[in-house]
Amino acid sequence: MRTIGLLLSLLAFMFPAFAEQRSQQPVISIIIDDMGDRAREDRRAVALPGPVACAFLPFTPHAERLAQAAYDAGKEVMLHLPMQAIGRDHGPWGVDMDMHREQFFAVVAAGLDSIPHVSGVNNHMGSLLTRHPGHMRWLMEKLVSRDEELFFVDSRTTAQTVAEQLALEFGVPVARRHVFLDHDPRPEAIDAQFDLLLRLARQRGRALAIGHPYPATLDVLEARLARLDEEQVRLIPVREFIALDEAERRLVGVEYHRD
Repeated sequence: MRTIGLLLSLLAFMFPAFAEQRSQQPVISIIIDDMGDRAREDRRAVALPGPVACAFLPFTPHAERLAQAAYDAGKEVMLHLPMQAIGRDHGPWGVDMDMHREQFFAVVAAGLDSIPHVSGVNNHMGSLLTRHPGHMRWLMEKLVSRDEELFFVDSRTTAQTVAEQLALEFGVPVARRHVFLDHDPRPEAIDAQFDLLLRLARQRGRALAIGHPYPATLDVLEARLARLDEEQVRLIPVREFIALDEAERRLVGVEYHRD
């Protein structure tokens, strides 16, 4: 963390515009994953205040109807694409290491077509697949081939992921996850993770979190988002978050990571 602070201080000294950008109000983005299976909890996620993005698993029972509801509520709709993990079953309609290119393309296309109003994709699991450049290259090829401009968020289920780098190489708008809100599903742990999200946003200017439609997560978000103005932190859509990342890369002329 100290290295990050030194780097940002150096950039602010070298580039006054960078310092001005970082002096603005800190911002966060939030994605709720694994939507489409639980109608009651998913409806609560759609009703969360502000532009919380909703990421739906493909071909789940409630995905189409609730994706439409999320879109009507002004929220971004995403495909939560299952990807092969190490030692875990990623579930149906996912992409695997043993797929050939055309099969891989067909599964991704089917997932995208199953969710109305899709504006972006993030990975469900993927601790194995996201570390393989060939398969991530296929994914980015498919995303850029679509008529609509789709973004990608790397959920970072492994530190060895190359998904973000391949997205940058293909010109796919991209961001990365900084905080998992509910890896520990206890309410007090989720609340602490939300505090971490705000702390990172204040340190770095912005931070992105992923959570799930668990009752405890929704309880915390309903309470904390309602008081976000008091924290002097702003919730923004994922695409706006990505635009800030892109502007920062252009501004400093370098690519660096904030781990």
